[in-house]
Amino acid sequence: MKQGFGGAATAWSGAWNVLRRRGPTQIQFWFIALAVGIAAGMAAIAFRWSISALQTLFYGTDDVNLASALSNLPWWVLLVVPICGGLTVGVLLQRFTPDGRARAVAEVIEGAAMRDGRIERRAGLASTLASLITLSTGGSTGREGPVVHMGGLIATWVSNRINANGITGRDLLGCAVAAAVSASFNAPIAGALFALEVVLRHFAVHAFAPIVVASVAGTVINRMAFNDVTEYVLPNDGALQFYVELPAYLLLGLVCGLVAVVFMRAIFWAEDMGDAVQRRTGLPGWLRPGIAGGILGAMAIWFPHIIGPGYETTSRALTGNLVLHEAIVFAILKVAAVAITMGGRMGGGMFSPSLMLGALTGLSFGLIATSVLPEVSGEDTLYALAGMGAVAAAVLGAPISTTLIVFELTGDWQTGLAVMIAVSTSSALSSSMVDRSFFLSQLERRKIHLAAGPQSYLLAMFSVAAIMRAKDAPGAAPESACMEMVAEGTYISGNATLEEAMPLFEGNNRSYLPVVSLGGEGDEPELWGALFHVDALRAYNRALAARAAEEHS
Repeated sequence: MKQGFGGAATAWSGAWNVLRRRGPTQIQFWFIALAVGIAAGMAAIAFRWSISALQTLFYGTDDVNLASALSNLPWWVLLVVPICGGLTVGVLLQRFTPDGRARAVAEVIEGAAMRDGRIERRAGLASTLASLITLSTGGSTGREGPVVHMGGLIATWVSNRINANGITGRDLLGCAVAAAVSASFNAPIAGALFALEVVLRHFAVHAFAPIVVASVAGTVINRMAFNDVTEYVLPNDGALQFYVELPAYLLLGLVCGLVAVVFMRAIFWAEDMGDAVQRRTGLPGWLRPGIAGGILGAMAIWFPHIIGPGYETTSRALTGNLVLHEAIVFAILKVAAVAITMGGRMGGGMFSPSLMLGALTGLSFGLIATSVLPEVSGEDTLYALAGMGAVAAAVLGAPISTTLIVFELTGDWQTGLAVMIAVSTSSALSSSMVDRSFFLSQLERRKIHLAAGPQSYLLAMFSVAAIMRAKDAPGAAPESACMEMVAEGTYISGNATLEEAMPLFEGNNRSYLPVVSLGGEGDEPELWGALFHVDALRAYNRALAARAAEEHS
């Protein structure tokens, strides 16, 4: 018996070593994708249950009826709970992240593009816990960002265990994201397309099948936990007056595009303002989320609907249970609340707030449109549905997956034409005013240029030291000529990237640049070697060719 167990253990060890050395076969990868999908789906459900449990602990109910329940609580509860949550988040992020920021979807997109499908584990775990606390204690963001990041953490762990290459790592990341989204929202089609459209940013066949498998696994887990129910229930009497009403939805899309741009810029303004205040006052980083929580709590005393992702308010908008001034005021306050939450570095996602803002915008537009031309208008709630998709698509930069997720969240597939028109015009307008989406704009603000495509960001992935020819290498540049160029001030640091080096070649018209190590002030640069223009171009072209092959295979 011992020999049998010993032989099985040896065989398993040998198979594992082969898997790590050669990578998984296609069949093996599909099983791994399924396992990743199950794990990510279970993590998303556990995250959702945890939010519900903590909200019930702090507020006496979960987010389904949160706004109504909060109006019956003492004012000091609404003020104190967000402050305590913010302070806890601040201490957590200050301790476990290098910059005090909560990670979310933008970092997953960056990991897919530039880190072979890996993301930060320590900061990612802290961000997930921080977002859980934020969403449970009064933050005005959503759960999709944290669950996407949780999926990324699972994929990163698996990729490291099997020693996955870049293509396999990115595909596993897409599988985890698809499963997390589909499990969180019971939306298998949109979950798969979100991973392809937003995270991987291509629709290669080799990635499509395993991502669909993982997305279906996530959906099955959701339906086992919550049954096959949609997030929102629509009235049954919505009807589109077809051709006559289509121009109104075209105009709605433009309005939603502008609203989305204002929404995103308000968040960036709040972040910049928070940074400026923190620099000028010397405010400790851990205190910043607590102050944001205090502002949110003060707002919630009079407007409790700003607490949490806003599912109840979104449902009221989709069913037409708000009057015009309520929809407008609620939309303005939601923009302010999300900006405070994100500017205060409390964490969370953007999808649910975008749905709420879009539904309120669409309902406001619909109430006005149907009152101006009642004889050619359908239901105002249909405008709320179209607006919900239009704002979310513009914010996420995902018109395809957002259109589908609106259908899957509501179960209404009969109004597709109106939603598609509003989504397309909204996305076209907003993408011309920001860097394609909220997430890519976030990265652009950090000098990570993903919006324009691989030709923009691949140069940043190569260090000068990795491409240069050392002083004693074959074909090296003459040391004396290099030192003359250094004396003239023409050189580049070995710690720089090709993104910094290529403009120097353009400006100096040189075939090579000396590579130096920069010491302290007053120290002479130490010559490492030289970076040749032809070597840099060769590395760049190979990377472009490899990325193109991956995206078209």
